[in-house]
Amino acid sequence: MGYSLSYSQTKTPIKHIVVIVQENAAFDHYFGTYPYATIMGNATKFIPNNNTPSVNGLSFYLLNNNTNKYKNETANPYRIDPSQLRICDVLHAYDVEQNETNGGLMDNFISPSHPSSDGEKNLHCNPKQVMGYYDGNTVTALWNYAQHYAMSDNNFETNFGPSTPGHINIISGQLHGATPSNAKIPSSSALKFDAIVNGTLIANLDPKFDDCSRNTGIYKNTSIMMEGKNIGDLLNEKNITWGWFSQGFIPSTKNVDGTWTCNSIYHKSKGGTNNSDYYPDVEPFQYYNSTANPHHFSPSSNDKIGYNDIANHQYNLSSFWIAGQSGNLPAVSFIKAGSYQQGHPVSSGPLDEQLFLVNTINKIQNLPQWNNTAIIITYDDSGGWYDHVMPPIISQSSDKANDMLLGKSNLMCGHAQKGLYNDRCGYGPRLPILIISPYSKINYVDHSITDQSSILRFIEDNWNLGRIGNQSFDSIAGTLDNMFNFEIKVQSTAASNKLILDPNTGKINQ
Repeated sequence: MGYSLSYSQTKTPIKHIVVIVQENAAFDHYFGTYPYATIMGNATKFIPNNNTPSVNGLSFYLLNNNTNKYKNETANPYRIDPSQLRICDVLHAYDVEQNETNGGLMDNFISPSHPSSDGEKNLHCNPKQVMGYYDGNTVTALWNYAQHYAMSDNNFETNFGPSTPGHINIISGQLHGATPSNAKIPSSSALKFDAIVNGTLIANLDPKFDDCSRNTGIYKNTSIMMEGKNIGDLLNEKNITWGWFSQGFIPSTKNVDGTWTCNSIYHKSKGGTNNSDYYPDVEPFQYYNSTANPHHFSPSSNDKIGYNDIANHQYNLSSFWIAGQSGNLPAVSFIKAGSYQQGHPVSSGPLDEQLFLVNTINKIQNLPQWNNTAIIITYDDSGGWYDHVMPPIISQSSDKANDMLLGKSNLMCGHAQKGLYNDRCGYGPRLPILIISPYSKINYVDHSITDQSSILRFIEDNWNLGRIGNQSFDSIAGTLDNMFNFEIKVQSTAASNKLILDPNTGKINQ
């Protein structure tokens, strides 16, 4: 089978990285009032540790005298009750997320980011929903993980934009190199919107290398591809095991005429929405010919999971557990929940998300590889939700049609320096990130600046992979090392290394 570098030659004691990529959560949306939760009705009661550090969250003034307005009336942030199982989706495009900031005043969230859909045709959505947030009585598990491990309150989307760009930045730190250059988002109206501008991806379109990509009706011939390298290519060059594991990534059916048909599995969320588990626009490796598995082939055998094989490192989620329970967990794993448990509004919600996260993390903590593993919980984008922190702009862009960061007087995002790729305005909105590991600092909040490509950089540094190159943001990304304590002496039987939670309540199992 060959020798794997997953158990040796790492910069840190971490031999296994598991990145769980969830959806649509700004930092304030989940942690704005951390660690203080409002006790109401039958909500789960959350009581913080006495020594919990503070976060840059929603102060009394921001909660009670916010400068965001709706029809000239103050629109304060408000707590979304856990009984509200389904909420509307909020607009969060590249230009919309920039427009929200209003040049740093952070007071324009309602007008450009109005909810777009509640999953039904009646569209009964509260325009002020963008100001909503959850607290520890709903996202209880996430708050408990933060209490016992490490998180950051200064982590950002690499660039402004929605799901597909966010996922691709996690694996390559690079949105330039998208083709075809004239790709547009189709619309049922006569309007079409640019998805690729100046060679840079700024919107969601399906990958060229996937049978599940939409290719009928208004989506005919709209799939796209990415050029250049991703983290999978770098891992392959060093023969290090890895994989992306998506729930619902099941084999296609080959038709008599030689074409292939995608097969789908559907689940219903707690809010009652029934959706396919798998959507190709949130599987970033399918955009690259070098790392795609277009027909969703299964590995030729279980002992090939993580290795170069017919599946090309793209798997159904079940393969992750087969590898882990047999003691062959890949060095680097990316996990994607089914759409009903990703946390994305309409198709999912925080309680659906909690079920997935807790069940997954509980099982990982009981794998034989747990004592040298780090789990990273991250998000693809802010979902357009209100966050009061203006991101630091480390990448300027001067696209008059799509850059809208600097308010009404100057809609652009500064001016891209000569020779640098345009339409990569960033950093984008602030996102949650948590690290769960025997080597995590305990009840720790990191305030140093990081972004989605910091995950990429940690993997590169830990296995000495080098950089993506070609202006990838990995070269300037902040380090995640501040959330670790690599001097900890981890005992193989130490119960204190684990935090087993109840997936229904998020509370600690006694």
